[in-house]
This record gives sequence, structure tokens and C-alpha cells, in this order.
Amino acid sequence: MRTDEPREQVGDASLPPDRDSLPPVSAVLSVIATGLWRWDNATGTVTLDAEAARLLGLPPHAQTTTEAGVRSRFHPVDWNEIHGIVQLAVAEGTLAEARLRIMDEQGRRVLRTVRSRTKPIVHEGGSTYELLGTIQEVSEPSPGSAARSPVTGDWRRSREAFLLDAGRALAEARSTKEVLRVAAGLSMPGFSPDGLAVFGAKADRLTLVGHHGHHGYGHDDPLASMPLDTDYPAAEVLRTGRAVYLSSPADYRRRYPTAWPLASRFERQSWAFLPLIVAGRTMGAWMAAFTYPVSFTPDERSVLTTVARMLAQALSRAGVAESERELTEGLQRSMLPVLGPEIPGMSVAARYVPTGGGLQVGGDWYDVIPLPSGRIAFVIGDVQGHDVRAAGLMGQLRIALRAYASEGHRPDAVLSRATRFLSGITDGIAYGSTDTRDDHGGAAADPRFATCLYVEADPATGVLEIARAGHPEPVIRMSDGTVLQRPIAGGLPLGIDPDADYPTTRLVLDTGETMLICTDGLIETGGHDLETGWTRIREILERYEDGGVGAASTVGAAGATGATGATGAVGTAEAAGTADTTGADAAGAGAAEPEGHDGFGAYEAPPTGDDSLEALADTLVQAVHGPSSHHTTGPLADRREDDIAVLLLRRTGRPDQRAHTRRTMLTIAQAEPERVAGARGHLRDLLHDWSDADQIDSAVLLVSEMITNVLVHTDGDALLVAEVTGEVDTRRLRVEVADGSDDLPHKRHPGELASSGRGLVLMELLADRWGVDPRGEGKSIWFELYEGSGDSSGEGGGGADPDAAL
Repeated sequence: MRTDEPREQVGDASLPPDRDSLPPVSAVLSVIATGLWRWDNATGTVTLDAEAARLLGLPPHAQTTTEAGVRSRFHPVDWNEIHGIVQLAVAEGTLAEARLRIMDEQGRRVLRTVRSRTKPIVHEGGSTYELLGTIQEVSEPSPGSAARSPVTGDWRRSREAFLLDAGRALAEARSTKEVLRVAAGLSMPGFSPDGLAVFGAKADRLTLVGHHGHHGYGHDDPLASMPLDTDYPAAEVLRTGRAVYLSSPADYRRRYPTAWPLASRFERQSWAFLPLIVAGRTMGAWMAAFTYPVSFTPDERSVLTTVARMLAQALSRAGVAESERELTEGLQRSMLPVLGPEIPGMSVAARYVPTGGGLQVGGDWYDVIPLPSGRIAFVIGDVQGHDVRAAGLMGQLRIALRAYASEGHRPDAVLSRATRFLSGITDGIAYGSTDTRDDHGGAAADPRFATCLYVEADPATGVLEIARAGHPEPVIRMSDGTVLQRPIAGGLPLGIDPDADYPTTRLVLDTGETMLICTDGLIETGGHDLETGWTRIREILERYEDGGVGAASTVGAAGATGATGATGAVGTAEAAGTADTTGADAAGAGAAEPEGHDGFGAYEAPPTGDDSLEALADTLVQAVHGPSSHHTTGPLADRREDDIAVLLLRRTGRPDQRAHTRRTMLTIAQAEPERVAGARGHLRDLLHDWSDADQIDSAVLLVSEMITNVLVHTDGDALLVAEVTGEVDTRRLRVEVADGSDDLPHKRHPGELASSGRGLVLMELLADRWGVDPRGEGKSIWFELYEGSGDSSGEGGGGADPDAAL
């Protein structure tokens, strides 16, 4: 037979007149006695067609009922089995197929055995799902299943299965609302409450904590708030701590005639009011109401009492968790600042991520402080520990730093006062404390220290004055994506030495550059140390595609192509560093705006600039933690290793202020010769994308020679300024090393065994251009390399004396 020929239909007498069509699905299912149902896990409701309702022993018409109502029709053993089958199908995306015994309303006899085939449909997010499928009666039980016979002696097994399931569900509930939802779904064959309410006590009044199935309850309802001496069953339970069982409306009316009119509107037939007891204290009352008469036998009372105990424990745990969340949110609102109004010429983004273990506020913080001078202070720090004491000390230290900064003190003075403040409050005595764990008569034997980075920024010029107390150094992301870690002079963490000094380092943030300051949680999370952690952060920053905002400005140094322009930049840097810094690493340049520039403070950052900075902050945090997942389970699922505080500061300008320029400055003090190696690495980072590796090696060698010469032959510090300008593959590298000595270098002719005197020889061999520029105080030695030049011209450019020793 050819496959494209239509097959002849068999048994077509039952088909509709149109022989080429099939009857409606509902008609087919009705003919074969198969019902359709949908189980919505999110709402806890089950939708049935007429046939499905009939098979479950419900009135034979289409309806939507509760999960508890349907579950009460299943044999408890079958329910426990199908629960695991459904969860496996949800996890694997397969069909869930099971045989179920349907019980009568009293749960004493098996009515029929049905087979259910359902397909889970997981909603977006994965936390909720629906089951869509069919249900059909089967005549023969599956091998090994119980025969269709009355459930004799099954009550105890049903009760045990029900209590195990109830305990598991209540133990996993995390909020009062979730506890009430779980309690509303607890049912077993022949014993299924139709409504519940949980009452509490506040002062001398009864309060309604929550309810389910009692749509008449509300805050304006008489049951929502009444005196504890009211003739009402829940009030009596709270007063006496004893349960109240009412088997019939007549029993309710006889014992509580005053409250009966309030209860009669719900048309229930039996009620149980049980005390919720935790640690010997009655914290509330639980009402379970039934639409059918319940005699409350000893077994039934035992089940209710056990559930009441589990419900009380679950409500207690949920109350503690909600109190912790409320405390956490309050601490976050009070201790973590709002970034405030827009700062002209600068964009700011910040993030705080707690550890996730218990208290959601630790010792990390950040702050943005307007100063009397019109500048802005940016502060980030980390108090030792992740407990309540760390959070408290963090709040006190943050307030103290804000007060010192608002008084107009310089960065070094602010941190000097802060370390004395923290030393005083951690070494003091807690008078009146009831904590007797300490052997020193109440002494607070819990000294803490804190790391801190304090940045005073001038939005108009981009000048940053930075003081550091044991904190990780900042990172600068240039407008072209180059990332450099900036060495900052520093002192001991706050609280260790009350007399510690904190030198100040000055640097300039050019337009389009972004400074990242953070706590060590961002660096070390995931098993990293400071070195590997910074490598990871650098890769994230370099890969991040900016929003095209805040490109580097056309600052005078960017356009300086000759020796004069570069020397002027060094002169400005040294003048700024000498006048306004107290540390050996002080270095700065461009404190004044270039000629012809109107000042960046006059321009507003485009809106996409702020969005780009916010996106970068999110990228940094997500790259370290990864997105949260509901699939992660276990006691450590929601825990993190350390708090994280991140502060991003970008200098903004007009979009047309773009130039392919990157520049860095560094001071190497006489007392720190080991930092020569850091200068070499700093230059390699600046040239990370330079096309010629040999030129990079040459530049690093020349810088090492120039700085070493300053440290050996002069008494002052060496100021390094390196700048890359131009387009990729045709860029120019200009490096200057300035010192305070007036002696000019002279070229020497060292012998084979000489250990020095080859500096100028190397300069002539390796540099495309080089020179020495004398100044009023000291001199500047410089060289230039041109990307892709391939050979060195050896052209002198600054009047160097070949007879001077370098």
C-alpha cells in the first residue's frame, strides 16, 4: 500500500456525518469513561470535569475544588506514593503514572481503583507547576497492590503516614502565611477539616493570626479582635490551655450560646479548638472545622493534638524568622546609606550583599558624604566578623567617620580619629552588662578591628585624595577597558593602634575612567586569595562592554606629542603631590583643567552612563556569586562566604570628549626600593594589549633602569608617569621619571666587567626617542616607543650630555 493513500476507517458507524473529521475530544473521553483534571500546585486547586469528579466520588459535574478535598479521597498509602512519583516527573520532565484507590467520604471503604496519567507543566521560575492528565477506572488492581476491600485496621497506618507527611510539610514552611497554607492542606481519608483559623493574644484581646476557608473573617469581623474573657471557644483555650471539642451544632449552641450566631453562618458540623503550646507557654489557639459530623474519638483527638504541636512549632519558627527579616531590613535601612542626589561630573553605583547566614547585615559598609568644601567623600570599610556585634560596631564607626568628615578634616585626619574612636569603644568596659561569660568583671574581651578606604573627590577636576587603613587598594578601569590596580599608601587597620598614621595619596580620575573600591568579600569569595581574586575581577572589568559613555577626555596631556607637553604634565603632578600629600606615594597630575576646557562639572552625564555603571555593579556581584537557583538545596544553599560591599565611581563628561588615551602615575620612595618590581608590573598592565611583545620588554627594562638610577644616585623619590595615546597599532608610549636632583646624566663607556653605566646606552638602543629635560628643581628623563615601529632610531631628544653618567 502506498503511504500517501488515505487509510480506510474501521468502525465508522459511530463517527459523525463528516467522515473526514474526528469527534470532539470530550465526546471521545466520555464514551470511554475517562475524566480530565488539572492540578495547580501554585493555587492549591484542582479542576475536574464531570467524569473525573464522579470517579473521585464527588458530585458528577464539572467543578474546581481544593487540593485537600481531592486528597481526602485518596488512600493515604497511595497518596504518599504518588507524591514521590510527581516530584520525580517534575524534576525529569516525564509522565507521572500511578494507580490510586478512591475512598468513600468516611475513609472506611475502597470505592474503586483508578489510573492517572499526568504531564507536569513547570511554570517560569521552576517553583510551581501544573499537572494535566486523565483519570480512568481500572477493573484489576496492579500486582502487589491491596485488594479492593474495606479498609479494616488501616486507621493507624493512615494516621502515621499522615503525620509524617504533615511534619515534613510544616518543617519546610518559612513564613506564617506558608504555615497556614500547609495546615489548610492537611487531610486524610475520613478526617479532613474544611476550614481553619489560628488565634493569638495581644494584651487582653484575642487576635486572628490567619485563616483558611472562612471567607467571612477579616479585620472588621467580631472574631478578629475580642476580649479574652469572651464566651468563645478560642478565648477559653487561650485562658485555660485545654482543648475544646464540639461534635455538633447543638453542642456548640449549648456550650457557647453567645458565640454561636457568629459561628453558625459558616454552616460547619463539628469543631476542634486546640492550644498551640511552645516551651510550656500557650501562644495561640488552632480551630479545625468540619462540614460533616466528627465524634472526636481518642485516635482522632490524638491526631489533632499532634498536629497542633507541630503547628505551634512551625508558627514559632516562622515568627522568629520573620522577626529576623524585619530586624535585618531595619538595620539595612538605617545603616546603609542612600547615594543621594546626582553628583555633577560623576556617576556612582553601590551594592551590598550580606552573607546570607542568619543576620543579613554584617560588618561591611559604604558611605557617600557631602563635605563642607563642596567635595564628596566616598568611604568603604569592613569590621571584623559577621555577627550582631560587627553590625553594631559598623554602625557606630560609620557615624563617627561621617561626623569627622563633616567637620572638614582631611582624609588622613579622619582615619586617625577613627582608629582612636574604634580602639576606645572596643577596649572599654561594658558597665551594667548581664553577660557573665567573661572572667574580667564585665570587660568586653572582644576587640575588633576594621579596614577602611577613604576617598575625597573633587567632581570638578577629578582629583582624588585617598587614605587607606589596611583595606584592598582601588582599581581603575580606563575608558578603553584597560584595568590597573593603583598602589595606595596605607597604615594599620582601624582599632589596632590608636596612634597610627595614615598617609594620603593623590591621583586624578580622567573623564571616562571608573574607580572600583570594594571589600575583600568580592575578591576572595570562591576560594580565591587577594592575588587570584584581583585577577578574576580584572578579567570581569576588561570583558565588560561599557555603554559607550564617559570616554576619555581630550585633556591636554592626551594631545601632547612632544617632550614639552609631557614634561609639563610631570611638573603639574609633582607640584600637586608635594603640596597636598603626606605620604611617600603621593602622586598627582592634572589637578587643574587643561587650557580651553570649561570644566567637566558643567556637563551632565547621559542617562545611559548611570545605567551602564549600575549594570557593571550587577555584573561584578553576579560573576562572584552566580545567579541564585531554586534547585540548590541543603543547609548551605543560601549561605555565602563573606559580606560584599562595592562602590563604583566614574568621572563623566560629554560623549564627544573621547580620546584613545590611557595614563598612570606612580611614586617610588627611597625607603621602598622593593616597589620597583611593582612599577614594572604596573607598566606591563598598562601595555596589556600592545602588539609588540619585544617593545613591552624594552619599556619595562628602561623603566627599571630609570627608577633604579634615581634611587641609587639621588636622595629623593622617583615619580613615574606613563601615557599611551593614539589609535591601536599606531600608538605612542611616553614614559617619564622625574626626581629632585639637578645633576644631568652623562653617557659612559663601561667595560665588560662594569656593573653599571649602561643606562643611556640602553636608551639609545631601545627607545624610538628619548631625552632629559631640566626643570627648576630637578629633572625629567623620558623616552618614547611607537607601536609597530620595529626598530629604534636612537634619536636624542632632550639635550642629554653624553659624558654624564646615567
